[in-house]
Amino acid sequence: MTEAPLIEAQIEALLIVATEPLAEQDLAQILEVPVAEVTSALGSLARFYDQTGRGFELRRVGPGWRYYTRAEQADVVARSALAGQSGRLTQASLETLAVIAYLQPISRSRIAAVRGVNVDGVVRTLIARDLVREVGRDDLNGAGLLGTTPRFLEQMGLTDLSELPPLAPNLPDAALLDEELRRLAADRPPSPGAGEGGGDEGGRPSASQGPDAPGPTAEPVFPGVGPGQWPAGPAGSSPVEPPAEEGRVM
Repeated sequence: MTEAPLIEAQIEALLIVATEPLAEQDLAQILEVPVAEVTSALGSLARFYDQTGRGFELRRVGPGWRYYTRAEQADVVARSALAGQSGRLTQASLETLAVIAYLQPISRSRIAAVRGVNVDGVVRTLIARDLVREVGRDDLNGAGLLGTTPRFLEQMGLTDLSELPPLAPNLPDAALLDEELRRLAADRPPSPGAGEGGGDEGGRPSASQGPDAPGPTAEPVFPGVGPGQWPAGPAGSSPVEPPAEEGRVM
């Protein structure tokens, strides 16, 4: 049986980094302890936070548990949020906002594919500053699609999105980039499979057949030219000399 203080500390660490509520069964599976011990530890933590007057609480939400700030601290949290809105955007936020502005409507997964990093935290910041909002759902997978807000236009000094500055000349058009992203998402590298007769793709004998195993007759590179012959050059020119063998002095 794992000691209760250790389980409580581990649960705290997991809940802090979680992006969504964690169910007791999930916590028990991660910690490799019985569900009953996790349930007891969660109750103990919730009571401890209440009794010590912490500015946050551990609350059950649906099937899971998550940390929330207390209602009594709503005023100071609101002041902090409003003060943060006046701060400058980070480089990551600016890059993500640019992707959304030029490729909207766009899902979080496609934004992450463009930037090559997870963008959940950055997107939350942009939504909190009323620069980005959800504008619909993807017909294929139901993912939320993001677009810019009227506040974005106001902050950029634009009347509508058509006034966005053009992309740099060395960058593809937004529509072409969008098409390329879709193609890359759809393409998958072919899995190497054995060809007929046990050979690999292209008709070459596989390693199991040995180096002397016969393979299919290859098509000549130059039609009409037999083995050991070298094709002549264009009409009126000198014959094309075969390349010198390695180590041979011409």
